[in-house]
Amino acid sequence: MWIPTEHEKYGVVLASFRGTVQHGLPLEIGDTVQILEKCEGWYRGFILKNPNVKGIFPANYIHLKNAHIKNKGQFETVIPVEDTVITEMTSTLRDWGAMWKQLYVKNEGDLFHRLWHVMNEILDLRRQVLVGHLTHDRMRDVKQHITARLDWGNEQLGLDLVPRREFSMVDPEEISVTELYRLMEHRHRKKDTPVPASTHHLFVHVKSLMSANLGEELEVFFHIYDGRENRPLSERFFVRLNKSGLPKSPEKTERQCTLFVDLGSSDLRKDVYIVVHIIRIGRMGAGEKKNVCSVQYRRPFGCAVVSIADLLTADSKDDHLLKVYACNTESEWYQIHENIIKKANSRYNLSGSNTGLAVALQLLHGDIEQLRREYMVLFTRGVSITRKLGFSDVIMPGEMRNDLYITLERGEFEKGGKSVARNVEITVYALDIDGQMLKSQVAAGSGEPGADEYHSLVLYHNNSPRWAEQIKLPIPVDMFRGSHVRFEFRHCSTKDKGEKKLFGYSFVPLMQEDGRTLPDGTHELIIHKCEENTSLADCSRYLKMPFSKANLPSNNQTLKGTKESFWITSFLCSTKLTQNGDMLDLLKWRAHPERINDSLSKLKEIDGSEIVKFLQDTLDTLFGILDESSQRYGLKVFDSLVHIINLLQDSKFQHFKPVMDTYIESHFAGALSYRDLIKVLKWFVDRIVDAEHQDHIQQVLKASEYIFKYIIQSRRLYSLATGGQNEEEFRVCIHELFMSIRFFLSQENKGTSPVAQTQAVFLRTFPAVYGELLKIFTVREVAGFVRETLASLPTTVQADCPLETIKLQCIAKTVESQLYINPESRCILLPVVLRLLHAHMKEQRDLVMCARILTSMLSLIKKEESGTAEPVVSEEVQLIVESLLEVLMRTILEISNRPQPAGPSMRLQFQDVTGEFVACLLALLRQMSDRHYQQLLQGFSSKDDLRDFLLQVFTVFRILIRPEMFPKDWTVMRLVTNNVIITTVLYLSEPLRKNFLNDKFDYKVWDSYFYLSVIFINQPCLQLESFSPSKRKKILEKYGDMRVMMGCEIFSMWQNLGEHKLNFIPAMIGPFLEVTLVPQPDLRNVMIPIFHDMMDWEQRRSGNFKQVESKLIDKLDSLMSEGKGDETYRELFNSILLKKIERETWRESGISLIATVTRLMERLLDYRDCMKLGEVDGKKIGCTVSLLNFYKTELNKEEMYIRYIHKLYDLHLKAQNYTEASYTLLLYDELLEWSDRPLREFLNYPMQSEWQRKEFLHLTIVQNFDRGKCWENGIILCRELADQYESFYDYRNLSKMRMMEASLYDKIMDQQRLEPEFFRVGFYGKKFPFFLRNKEFVCRGHDYERLEAFQQRMLNEFPHAIAMQHVNQPDQTIYQADAQYLQIYAVTPIPESQDVLQRDGVPDNIKSFYKFNHIWRFRYDRPFHKGSKDKENEFKSLWVERTTLTLVQSLPGISRWFEVEKREVVEVSPLENAIEVIENKNLQLRTLITQCQNRQMTNINPLTMCLNGVIDAAVNGGLARYQEAFFVKDYIMNHPEDGDKIGRLRELMFEQAHILEYGLAVHEKFVPQDMRPLHKKLVDQFHLMKSSLGIQEFPPYVRASPVHFTNGSPRTCRNSVPNIISPDAGRGVTRRRSAALPLSYPAVNRYSSSSLSSQASNEVSNITGQSESSDEVFNMQPSPSTSSLSSNHSASPNVTSSAPSSARGSPQMAEKHKHSRENACLSPRERPVSAIFPNPLDPAQRAPPHQIGDNTLPRSDPNLSAPDKVRPTPSSWSLDSVKEGSPYFSESLGKQLCPPVPPRPPYTVSAKTTTSQSPVPNSRSPQKSTVPPFTPSPTECQSSSLVSSSPVLSGSYSSGISSLSRCSVSEASGTEFPTSDHPPPHPLAPPTTLPTSISSSSDEPIRRENKTPPPYSVFVRDNPRRPVPLPHSLSIPPQTDPPALPPKPHQLRTGSMKLDASDPRVPRPRPLPRKVSQL
Repeated sequence: MWIPTEHEKYGVVLASFRGTVQHGLPLEIGDTVQILEKCEGWYRGFILKNPNVKGIFPANYIHLKNAHIKNKGQFETVIPVEDTVITEMTSTLRDWGAMWKQLYVKNEGDLFHRLWHVMNEILDLRRQVLVGHLTHDRMRDVKQHITARLDWGNEQLGLDLVPRREFSMVDPEEISVTELYRLMEHRHRKKDTPVPASTHHLFVHVKSLMSANLGEELEVFFHIYDGRENRPLSERFFVRLNKSGLPKSPEKTERQCTLFVDLGSSDLRKDVYIVVHIIRIGRMGAGEKKNVCSVQYRRPFGCAVVSIADLLTADSKDDHLLKVYACNTESEWYQIHENIIKKANSRYNLSGSNTGLAVALQLLHGDIEQLRREYMVLFTRGVSITRKLGFSDVIMPGEMRNDLYITLERGEFEKGGKSVARNVEITVYALDIDGQMLKSQVAAGSGEPGADEYHSLVLYHNNSPRWAEQIKLPIPVDMFRGSHVRFEFRHCSTKDKGEKKLFGYSFVPLMQEDGRTLPDGTHELIIHKCEENTSLADCSRYLKMPFSKANLPSNNQTLKGTKESFWITSFLCSTKLTQNGDMLDLLKWRAHPERINDSLSKLKEIDGSEIVKFLQDTLDTLFGILDESSQRYGLKVFDSLVHIINLLQDSKFQHFKPVMDTYIESHFAGALSYRDLIKVLKWFVDRIVDAEHQDHIQQVLKASEYIFKYIIQSRRLYSLATGGQNEEEFRVCIHELFMSIRFFLSQENKGTSPVAQTQAVFLRTFPAVYGELLKIFTVREVAGFVRETLASLPTTVQADCPLETIKLQCIAKTVESQLYINPESRCILLPVVLRLLHAHMKEQRDLVMCARILTSMLSLIKKEESGTAEPVVSEEVQLIVESLLEVLMRTILEISNRPQPAGPSMRLQFQDVTGEFVACLLALLRQMSDRHYQQLLQGFSSKDDLRDFLLQVFTVFRILIRPEMFPKDWTVMRLVTNNVIITTVLYLSEPLRKNFLNDKFDYKVWDSYFYLSVIFINQPCLQLESFSPSKRKKILEKYGDMRVMMGCEIFSMWQNLGEHKLNFIPAMIGPFLEVTLVPQPDLRNVMIPIFHDMMDWEQRRSGNFKQVESKLIDKLDSLMSEGKGDETYRELFNSILLKKIERETWRESGISLIATVTRLMERLLDYRDCMKLGEVDGKKIGCTVSLLNFYKTELNKEEMYIRYIHKLYDLHLKAQNYTEASYTLLLYDELLEWSDRPLREFLNYPMQSEWQRKEFLHLTIVQNFDRGKCWENGIILCRELADQYESFYDYRNLSKMRMMEASLYDKIMDQQRLEPEFFRVGFYGKKFPFFLRNKEFVCRGHDYERLEAFQQRMLNEFPHAIAMQHVNQPDQTIYQADAQYLQIYAVTPIPESQDVLQRDGVPDNIKSFYKFNHIWRFRYDRPFHKGSKDKENEFKSLWVERTTLTLVQSLPGISRWFEVEKREVVEVSPLENAIEVIENKNLQLRTLITQCQNRQMTNINPLTMCLNGVIDAAVNGGLARYQEAFFVKDYIMNHPEDGDKIGRLRELMFEQAHILEYGLAVHEKFVPQDMRPLHKKLVDQFHLMKSSLGIQEFPPYVRASPVHFTNGSPRTCRNSVPNIISPDAGRGVTRRRSAALPLSYPAVNRYSSSSLSSQASNEVSNITGQSESSDEVFNMQPSPSTSSLSSNHSASPNVTSSAPSSARGSPQMAEKHKHSRENACLSPRERPVSAIFPNPLDPAQRAPPHQIGDNTLPRSDPNLSAPDKVRPTPSSWSLDSVKEGSPYFSESLGKQLCPPVPPRPPYTVSAKTTTSQSPVPNSRSPQKSTVPPFTPSPTECQSSSLVSSSPVLSGSYSSGISSLSRCSVSEASGTEFPTSDHPPPHPLAPPTTLPTSISSSSDEPIRRENKTPPPYSVFVRDNPRRPVPLPHSLSIPPQTDPPALPPKPHQLRTGSMKLDASDPRVPRPRPLPRKVSQL
């Protein structure tokens, strides 16, 4: 049976409980639980930190604690009954525990360990407090220590400041806000600025003296010395050291340690030193033998000095090793320390190289009692106290001291018949009145006990010795009278006996006859001669003799004339004895009544320290004189009393005020004095107005507090003695006195007049009188006195009058006095106080004091609230509200809007005033009840007044919410503020609704209200989600969630607005959106529907809600980038609004808006999540690109688009993606034009013209293209800028630009560029960010990055992703999985610019750019077997699956990766695959043979290996396998459609054999001797291969066309495909296969099976075109050959093969190595001269033609001069034939823009398009080539017809085929075009040998423009087809009319980098509105 518990309510878990039983609650040790029910040894309850989960747990696991229960019942809360410090400690340590672990995770080791120590320390202290065995004082100290540690930890961890009173936390609800503010401020100040201690102490611990030559005991004396005044500041500290240099009494620490006490702050200067004198005890000479004498002398040893300023920096006890110096001459011993300080090096030297005194020195700060507590060990172990000479800065009453310090200064002695000077030693004795020696009263210094006598040090052979030794005589006061000090002088012999002979003495009495002590100062004493054996035991014999030369009578010339003298300096420090005779005369006034007048007059001249010594005696004397003769001495006694009272105001003597208070209470006996005091005081007051000199009167009024104390005490004594007689007379006297006071106060004077100053003096002291008056008068009477007195002050307020400030100070003291605390007096005084306060606050003067007064007033009201005086308090609140509320708010407004003062102290004061006024306002508002609000609102006479009041309140509240209003850690204060604000707002919303709606609607008030509400909800201190669970729980329990309360209030007020809502659309959309982003579900549910309301009203007004949409989108970006909003919000926003608009007529457009906003949120959330990551990675860049495109294409937000362009640009720069950074910045550049329109300041751009900004962008982009080694793109921009400069005749910049352009060309040719790898990445699964989810991308890898490294990088970026191990497309389960899957593999780029790549002689440096830039398409080949695999010959079934990926944008672009837009998969048959493999191998062989023959190869090994690989593989079944697979009857029967391809394969095989034969011939020529056997083997194997292929003799067409080149080499391939084999073949190792293995190759080729031949070939041509799709043809360019022409041979069509454009899938090696090998092998001398020919314009870099004539007409580059525009020859490629060309081609060429690279040629060759031309290469010889005509071969004619009938054109061109024969063929075939404006729609296809195919219609230029947009455009491609453009030399112009003259440069450059927008057929990105003029 479960029973509710009565007492067992709260407990702590002693051991962890797993909660494995049914309904069990798991517990951790240390958890606190609240118990609800119990049952047979089990409890049911919950853990306090998680009250929602309830369960059962064993009772014996719980330690019960006493607790106090609030709200008993279902919702009860339990508060443990224990010390509040313990409670705080427990909760704080729990909070720290979690944060402490986080410190470890964050690697903040230092704080982690420090916090760990502090937590352990707090736990130890907690145990001590819990045990409860501490004394009260110790408990206080422990609690203070705990709270200090808690505050330190809270500060370090950034937790809140805890308000405390007496170590206990205070509940902010139980004290007034003003008091809470004071507590917070006090703790904050304490934390910020510790009060500097005024008293300091120096701790000295002597360790040892280290020296090589000790052996004698030492005496060490320390004292503090003032170097400025050259005097000691302290007595001496004396330590004895043994012969080893260690302390003589190590067990007695007080003899080694001392505390120099009571140093003032002024003593901590650079010129204050610690001086150490060291005396040795031993023989006269340090080096004397031991047996010389046994007598010991005190002799000088050394001195050390250290400045006190050096210790100020040392926090702990630091050991110092002090250097010890000795003086050069003993006579200067007395000033050795001065010489060391002055650095007079000639007078001292180091006493030994390794001599040093080891001491520990530490400065301690604070009161001595405080030190006793803090350094308890120090004082318990023992430390001697070394006092200051004289009293400390502050003299404490009760301090007992009676020390006489005598310094033995110097002496003058006669030789005494000796030939050398004496060795004088002084012995000092103190003797009492009877001549008896005072035992232990002569002290050399603190540290050692006093002795009976003191021996001075001995200075060797010196008759004028100077000792400067100080001794202390602590003689008791009662023994002082009659005592004297005797000095005996002895000569110390250095002879064998070493005896000391007495030869004289001096003495000095300590007190004079009249009771005065020996005066301070230097005294010259008489040396009385005596014999060696004279007895001085009977002192009466010499005491009658004179002792000082100053006291000698004038007739005693004998003693005055003696030369011998002895000087001493005496100084008395006594609290009981005086050296002042006037003081003694006053105290003994009865003995000498005639001296009273003089004594009273001289009292003011006596030193204050003498008066306070005898304070009580002096006061008794004064009142005794007053009682006896008040008439005669009354005024003088009053003056003396005033002097003494004012003396105690001095800071040095202020501690004696309690002594006077005690005297008044306990010892004062002047019962009749009050009459005289009142009378004299009134006499002074009455004379104020007329008196000329006010100084004396002001002194009297200063002392009025104590005068009243004496008056009141005297009257009380009189009443006690007489039973209250003369009461009425006394009251009358007091009333008359106050009337006089009121009269003088009412005088109006200028602020500087003496009377005004006297008024100020009185007002300062007046509040101190209240307490005294209350001892006799009632509270109401005293309040009446005060009210009337204060009311008598003149009311005119003068701004510069200092009296106004004093008035306020007086009011402040009144409000803080005991009188004001009483409610009775308060209602009398309050109106006066409020009147003065209102006047000052209205004038904004003395605000600090006003704040202080107001704070005190409101603190008192709070105190009384819970008492019985509720109606009185309510009345007071009403009075204050009426008088001060408005002026208080105005004051806060004005202070907050003032510029803050510059000085730190002023700023601090400024903040304090604001804070105090704010606290006062909050306190006042918190006190106000419904009735107060009603009265306040009723008090407004008009709507305008109420409106102004509401605006003022809302404005002030906005100021209170500012983060800078309170320090960061004042959360408690902020929560109280917010609680008051929301309460007040709830009160004020009703009058707002009633008075300012409908026809009286006031936008400004409502706007202010909403604005306040929004910033209220968004405050950081109310975002409970960011707090720890315990803190959140406390806040919710105390205040609830104030955000929800305010949100409901906003919603309620919004609903009341009705049609006035339109006034707040769109202004309030942003603020309300910010509120809905607060992660509080209830608040979101309340606020999101407001957007539906806004859409509805906006729809009614304008028929759409574009404004709402626009504002939402704008604000979302800024708010979400600040970290607001989350996925939950996105879903909630979507669902709530969709639900709301279900029944609306505008539902469709509403859904569209919501969808747009939701999609934007998705992207913004992804962007924010990515940006949280540390380093720049692809995820960040990809996310930014996605958002940037969304803003442009879907939202059309130009400004946001440009902002994100720059964010992306910064990311690229950070990641050093300079090329991508350039492309990104070009997006902004493209939005600008070359115009002079002004642009506003935007981002980091200054205000400038559009031209200037575009110029700056161009230069920046060129710089980044340069850094990214993308020089070709930079050149285009350089040219554009150059044209601009040229158009403005800015030749200086034009020159620089041309030089920059030239430098970029140089870099292209000279610098090495790395070839990047490309990778396809698929992101599958729902866990990826939106912009990646289930999409595939192609990524450009980093430099040197291979597939493995790239995969690792991607897995690091997505650590939770799973790498897929296959390349197949994933299925739907993967797409929909709640995981991340990455699929990565390498892909091969398909270059667009085939033209450059196919040219001969174009350096690889140039080609490399076109291979890897502006790439839209990529390819991946996957071999597979279709059907059953033939084990004997796998080539029969080996197919290749070729995947082509088309991207949305070309790479490189604004990102390193772009999404795949289109995926095409084709299957390559085994036969086609075989054709490709053999083509590749033939290409490789030709290249190597050519390189070897041209001696471009230093090593023949690559050719050897290649020949060996092909021949060996062929012998072992390589080519034979193809024969078996494809040449068998079965295959030909089953695949009749492959007849052409089989023929093509046969041709290629024969061609390969032919090349091998020629290659072996070349190889034989160059093979070294040691490789001859291998060569022979290759020749043998080749014959075997030929026979295996069935080749006995080559077919006729092969024989007719032997492989013979001019230099014995086949021609270099003009298709610029890189070599398969390269020296650095390592890169391709992973993809290397045997030569015979067929691998995928970049292009699918269709071939004709017919044979082609020509009669005029001199080379085996291998240059082929390649077709990638049905509408894509290659651009062929003629190139001169390296060999001369020969007419005897013809090339077989079998040999004119089609080579692929890339070798990524080559059988042996990767592309890069092959490419680099080709570079290495081509020498510049033998490089084809085609390098001088221009490249047709690369479509990826082409600028569109201008609108000059026909808009598609090509235009000449303006930079090309007229003579360079050469016409081509129609019949021959020799240089002689230029003049015969058609005039048209020159014109058409003149209209084409040349590309930036390769460089411009001296002449341009163009084929005539009216007749098909075949290029004939120019000879390398300077002689012009003359070519005889040849007849066409029938094979060639057949070939023509075959090709023309083929649907796919394979363009191949051979530089060895005669153009003449080609001409006749084409003419015979009827391939001539009519030269008309309209070419035929279906022209005939050219023959195979034609350099390129002619386009089928005249729109070729259009297709060229569609081909590739500028490489840096964000280009949305609508058409996936990407036709290859014709080179300009072969393009068909639409008309033959000559063009107009080219325009001037500035007319040509309006967008050379952009697409032509005027052509309607050109797809364009979505246009942006032209807002750029502002950006």
